[in-house]
Amino acid sequence: MDTKTDTKTLEARARREGTPLIDGDTATFVWKGNSRVFLQGDFQDWRGEPLPLERVDKGLWARSLALPEDAYVEYALQDARGRRVRDAFNKRRSDNGFGGFNHCFWMPQAEATTLGKRVRGVPRGRVTRHQVDTHECAVGAKRAVALYAPPVPGPVPLVVVLDGDDYLERVQLPALVDNLIAQGRMRPVALAFVSNGGPARTLEYACNEATVSFLERHVLPLARAKLSLVDEQRTPGAHAVLGSSLGGLMALFVAQRLPGIFGRVLSQSGAFSIDGTDLLVFDLARRPAQPPLHVWMDCGRFEVLQDGNQRLLPVLQASGHRVTYRAYNGGHNYPAWQSSLPAGLEELFSPLG
Repeated sequence: MDTKTDTKTLEARARREGTPLIDGDTATFVWKGNSRVFLQGDFQDWRGEPLPLERVDKGLWARSLALPEDAYVEYALQDARGRRVRDAFNKRRSDNGFGGFNHCFWMPQAEATTLGKRVRGVPRGRVTRHQVDTHECAVGAKRAVALYAPPVPGPVPLVVVLDGDDYLERVQLPALVDNLIAQGRMRPVALAFVSNGGPARTLEYACNEATVSFLERHVLPLARAKLSLVDEQRTPGAHAVLGSSLGGLMALFVAQRLPGIFGRVLSQSGAFSIDGTDLLVFDLARRPAQPPLHVWMDCGRFEVLQDGNQRLLPVLQASGHRVTYRAYNGGHNYPAWQSSLPAGLEELFSPLG
């Protein structure tokens, strides 16, 4: 932060425009208070030491960062003890998935997608809610599954959505798909939103064969009974699996294990390599004579997971899979995934395909 900055103008802008103050590729965070605060966020993948704001005047602190002009960013401020404090100059918040929130903002060449919002006159699909017996293939006796039927007659492909509650509520996937269908940007699909196992999510999504069995033996029969679906016996690989983070890892693993059913994969910020260890999907991707998959992978450039995605890409391609990889300027969060997802749906379910 330039100490020669007119601090009165700085504070006035913060009150008028909200923080951070955006000037081209520079975001300036401003804090008014007696003590220094510290900054942490997507731009460092929430790792490492928080960045201190510098004192620019009595009771006024600031720090500037250079960021891509098309980035979406979430961040938090914290005091010297590591306790989060509210940025009084920024009212924009995003659910952080842990019972709290992050502050957030869009750089000048980026904006949130509007596809997740309901549009008057756009035909709406129907969502129904169900409970499926797990038969010891998943934690608990029953698991919640929500089914979406598109506003057109079938038969249609199915997309199994891992972390279904989040994609249903935070991504607003039914509205997003309704809008894409209405705009002629994708073929109609049905959706099965499968709730995760809560505290057991890591176990269930870490390339777990029991989860594969649960989806094949219990979720798919429910979807077939309640929805008008393409017959994968006649059209092998017609269906898809969608997930993010560990869900993105599991989406690819499910397709690798059941390619005759799930020939399409939508993996967002897939956790293919964790703490320097490549997971089983790398070995499966190297197998010869595999049925080819159509895979969409996206990941934020701020994420440490980008390395695993970039290294897995050529492995899949060398084995004959059709893969598209998209990197975007953002981090590990649902608003970024919501904005990137339409491009993946358009590719895997092109109306021309």
